[in-house]
Formats: sequence, structure tokens, C-alpha cells
Amino acid sequence: MPPAPGPVLHNLAQNPADTLSGHIQTAYQTPMKQRVYDFLGQSPIAAISERMTLGEGCAVSIWENTRDRVSYIAPADHTFSLYLKGGAGTRRVDAGNDRGFPGALCIMPEGCDSEWEISEPFRFLHLYISDARLRSGFVRTHDCDARRLIVEETTFAQNTHLAAPLSLLAKAALTDDTLCADTALAELFAALTPSPVSVNSGLSPHVLRRIDEWIDAHLDQTIALDDLAALANLSSFHFHRMFRTSRGLAPHAWVSECRISRARRLLTTNRPVAEISAQCGFSSQSHLTRMFRRHTGKTPAEYRSIVRKRNRPAARKS
Repeated sequence: MPPAPGPVLHNLAQNPADTLSGHIQTAYQTPMKQRVYDFLGQSPIAAISERMTLGEGCAVSIWENTRDRVSYIAPADHTFSLYLKGGAGTRRVDAGNDRGFPGALCIMPEGCDSEWEISEPFRFLHLYISDARLRSGFVRTHDCDARRLIVEETTFAQNTHLAAPLSLLAKAALTDDTLCADTALAELFAALTPSPVSVNSGLSPHVLRRIDEWIDAHLDQTIALDDLAALANLSSFHFHRMFRTSRGLAPHAWVSECRISRARRLLTTNRPVAEISAQCGFSSQSHLTRMFRRHTGKTPAEYRSIVRKRNRPAARKS
């Protein structure tokens, strides 16, 4: 009886394609860089069973792999990994002899190399999220400076605070449940603990609050960079730089997120989509549709349909 074949080593550093579907290269993405998804996708052994795009800069995949060896070379975006089944046959070659287990958490920050050897079948979830998307969610959740988020490399940890929302993301991917995925992401952002580091430069908290209040009050209008800069008594150039330092996003990207957030809330009502587009400051209904799909992976009509289906059982019970 011939011996079982050993793990296969794949040279994955030359993949020119950006294969994660549904992403648009904007403030959330650095073009022409490969993510963990792209490296893993070139393995002839690893198989993807579920994939869910959550708008630009964010996607979830569920993978299965065995008897493999994979290297991630300076990947773009952060990757959060949760082992769903198995994992005892998985080790990180460049980080000692520790092995995985069901429920193990791994965090692979963008740009960090790693090499993995798999000797037994296992199933795992990957959340791929850009630095801008992660920091934006963190800032909105914790109302603090974006620089207080430190994404630390983590291998085979037990962290129920992060494992719970990642497990919920796996459920969302299996059922293609957008609202469940939104909830899981919100819980993930909440589970990220702000670092007690002191930050210099940037905009002060009271100036940022003043800007947010002004944006909310004028969200149905065109918002110019000069208007925001005036609130901080800065030139447009210096305001743009300092805002991005504090928030992790450029001002125009932050305003776009505010518009989409309001659109999400209004789509839970019966207001016409055309009226919603005007109240959120979009030039037309088609403009709202294009931007909404970019940010969420769904059109406004699809999102409203999902919300109504979710609320229907609750309405019948009441």
C-alpha cells in the first residue's frame, strides 16, 4: 500500500487577478493587491462552500481544506478566521508547533506574512475586511479616534467576544441572510476594544461631534469639503488630512456612509425609494441604487424585500 501523499506547497505569490467578487476599488480598497482569499483560491485542494459579499471592502467565505500547505504573502485587507469544525491537524509553520481546534480564532492583519500546513480535514470561516471599513465601523461604534484600533496578529486564540459574531457571520453566509450579517458585523465592531494609546494631531472629539451633527442636519443636500473645513476653522487641505487621520476615512467617504446608513433606516418604512434618495442627498434614484449596492451588496429594493420578509413572521405573531 503506497504511503499517503504529503502536503502540497503552492506558490501563490504571483496571482494577478482580484477574484473576490462584488468589490469596487474605491476608498475601501488598494488595487492590484492580493487578499488571503486570492491566495487560498489558487490551491487545488481548498474548496469554498459559501461566499457572501457585504459591500465594498467586506466579504465572508466558508472554506474546507485538507493535506495542504498555503502561504499568504503580504496580503491586502485584514482576515478574521474562525475554525468551525476540526483544526487539530492545522498548524502555522512560521509560529511554532501549536495546532488549531474547533472555535479557534486567528487574525491575520493586512501585510503580515504567514504559512500554514494542514494534515487533516477542517472547515473554517474567513471574514475579509479592508482597513478603512474596519476602522469606520470601529469609530462609529466606540465614538473614538480610529488610531485607537490596534489589529494584532493572533493565532489559535480562544476569544468568545470575537468568536460569537464570527459564528453568526457563518450562519448568515449559510442562509444568505443580509440582516443577520449586518448584526454580526455590528457585534464584531463592538467586541473590538479601543487601545488606551494617546493620539496626537487629528481633530478633537468635540469638533468631530460638531461635524457629525452638521452632516446629519444637511444630509439631504450637497455637502462640500469647504463647508466641513469651516466648522473646524481649517483650510480644506488641512481638514481633509486631519479628518482622515482621526476617522480612518476621507470626508467624502464618511459622508457617503452617513447617506447609506440613513437609507437603510428609511428603507424599513413604506416611503417611496425616490423620496428616500432625495432625503439622503442622492441626485437620483439610480444614484442611490448604485451607491447602496456598492456599500451593501444589495439594491434598495432587495434590501427592503429582505426587511419585510424578516418582519412578516413577527407581524403574524402579534
